[in-house]
Amino acid sequence: MELIQSFQKYWQQHFVHIAPNNAHLLLAVSGGLDSVVLVDLVTKSGFNCSIAHCNFTLRDSESDLDEQFVTALGNRYNIQVDTKRFNTTKFAADHKISTQEAARNLRYQWFQELLDVAKQNDSGKNYYILTAHHADDNIETVVFNFFRGTGISGLHGILPINGKIIRPLLFARRSEITNYAAQHQISWVDDSSNATDKYSRNFIRHQVLPLVKNIFPSVEENLLHNIHRIAEIEQIYQASVQQIIAKLIVTKGPELHIPILKLQKQQSIATIVFELIKSFGFTAAQVTDVLSLFTADNAKFVASATHRIIKNRNWLIIAPVQIPESQTFIIESENDNIVFDNESLQIQLLSNTPAEIIADAYKVQLDAAKIQFPLLLRKAKTGDYFYPLGMTKKKKVSRFLIDQKLSATQKEKVWVLESNQRIVWIVGYRIDNRFKISPHTKLVLQLQVKVGNI
Repeated sequence: MELIQSFQKYWQQHFVHIAPNNAHLLLAVSGGLDSVVLVDLVTKSGFNCSIAHCNFTLRDSESDLDEQFVTALGNRYNIQVDTKRFNTTKFAADHKISTQEAARNLRYQWFQELLDVAKQNDSGKNYYILTAHHADDNIETVVFNFFRGTGISGLHGILPINGKIIRPLLFARRSEITNYAAQHQISWVDDSSNATDKYSRNFIRHQVLPLVKNIFPSVEENLLHNIHRIAEIEQIYQASVQQIIAKLIVTKGPELHIPILKLQKQQSIATIVFELIKSFGFTAAQVTDVLSLFTADNAKFVASATHRIIKNRNWLIIAPVQIPESQTFIIESENDNIVFDNESLQIQLLSNTPAEIIADAYKVQLDAAKIQFPLLLRKAKTGDYFYPLGMTKKKKVSRFLIDQKLSATQKEKVWVLESNQRIVWIVGYRIDNRFKISPHTKLVLQLQVKVGNI
C-alpha cells in the first residue's frame, strides 16, 4: 500500500471526525523530510491547510535558508505560510531550561496564537495543529522516557491526538517516508543539528538503537508493538488507580485530605502516592519524602512549586501554596469597617454595657477604655502569645491553636487583632482576658466578623 493510502486509512481510524469540509489544519513545517512529506499528503487528501514555520535562529544562516525554503514550499502548494523568528538561546537562559525545551515551548505557544487568530476570523471551522512525528520518533521517545524514568505514562509513546495537536504520521517508518519523497521527487532541507549526538534523542538514534539491534535485530518492531500494548495497559491501569484515589481523598475547598492509615493499607503504595501527587507539580523523586511524612512530626511538609503536602495528625493534606496578599491592616478609631480575606470586620462603639456577655466567636465586646488605637489586624506569627479569656497566665497562640485541633493550613489562615503590641483577639476564636468587659466598663467596643460581606 502506498504511503498516501496508508495515511488516509490511518486518518479514518483516528481522526474520522476531522474532515476537509469542517477543518483547517495548521501544519508545523521545519523544511525537513518528514514535514515536507506531510504537506504533500495533507494537500493531496483535500484538506484546507496553512503552514507555520519557526526560525529558532540557532544555526545562523542555515536557519534563514530553512525559512526561505518553507516560504517557497508554500508558494509551490499555493498555501499560506506564517513564519516567526525566536531568540531561543536567550529564552532558554532566562527561563533556566534546555534549548530543546525552550524551542518546544516557543513553538507551541505561537501555534496556539495562530489558531486563536484563525478561529476569530472563521469560527465555523475546527482548527488543529499537525506535526510530522512518525513511528521512528515514537520509538526514540519511548526509549528516552524509559531511561529518564517517566513511569507507565511515558511508555505509551506519542499520542496520535492530544487536544488540538494531531500526529497523522505515527504509523509510518522513516524509510517509508524517504521512499515516498524519492518516488514523488519531493525535495527538503537537512538540519545539520540532526547529525550531532549532543542532543539526547540523536544519541539514542545514532548510538543506542544501532547497538541494541546487534543483539535484537527486531528491536524497533518489538518496541512499536509494545507501544500499542502499553497504551491499552495504561487505560486499565488509570481506571484502577482513579478508582482507588476516589476512595482515598476527601475534598475540602481547595485542599485534598488523605487519611494516612487508609493510604498505608494500599498495595503498591509508592505508585498510588505518585499518582496522587503528580498533577500538583511533585516528581517521582519526591515520593520517598511524602512516604516519610507518615511518621513525621505534625505540620511537617513536602513542597512543589505550587503545592504542599502537609502532615496533620492522621492525615496528609495537599494544599495550594498561599500567595501572600496584604497581611496587615491598620485600623484607626474612625474606621467602622475593614475588608480582609473575603471577610469584613465591623467596628462599633456602644455606650451601654450589655446585660450579658455575647457567646459568639465572631462577635465580641471589649472594654473600650483598655483599647489603644490604631489597632493592627494581621496574621498570627511565631512567638505570639495572649491571655485567653478566663485565664490569668499567658499562652502561646501556637499552643492555643493546637488545642483547637486546627490543621497546618487552618492555622495559616488565623488572624489576630493587636492593640499597643498586645493581642486583643484571636479572630473567630478567643479574646484576651485583659480586655474583657466588667461591671465597671463604661464604653464597649464591639467587633463583628462577617464572611463574604464585602
